Amino acid sequence: MKEYNPGCAPEPESWLELDEQERIALVEMYHRVARIKLPNVAAHAALHAIVENQIALNLEPVVRAMDRLGKEGLARHDAVHAIGSVVAEHLFDILKTDQNDDAATSQARYYAAVERLTAASWRKGEH
Repeated sequence: MKEYNPGCAPEPESWLELDEQERIALVEMYHRVARIKLPNVAAHAALHAIVENQIALNLEPVVRAMDRLGKEGLARHDAVHAIGSVVAEHLFDILKTDQNDDAATSQARYYAAVERLTAASWRKGEH
């Protein structure tokens, strides 16, 4: 895999064969070439990679959310951003509240947030 385009889902096997840093570098390169101004391109690319990893791993709540968000009118790139905002919020909540949940509980909370995500809620900045 030589390049990343958030408008098209990467082929899962090719994506997952890449090292995590290679995935992030491809996402960074896409945004730089597209001249998309970002406050922190590395953090932005890492969130993209997390979402793409979850899609490639066929995590059902994330796959369903991508489908739902597309049907609600979001472009694929925006749907990745919407789910990425849930990832970021989830990580922030873990860090700020010093949660000691087990992995299953934390994952269930994340999946529930992804399931609640809508294009409308994301557009309003509720995620």
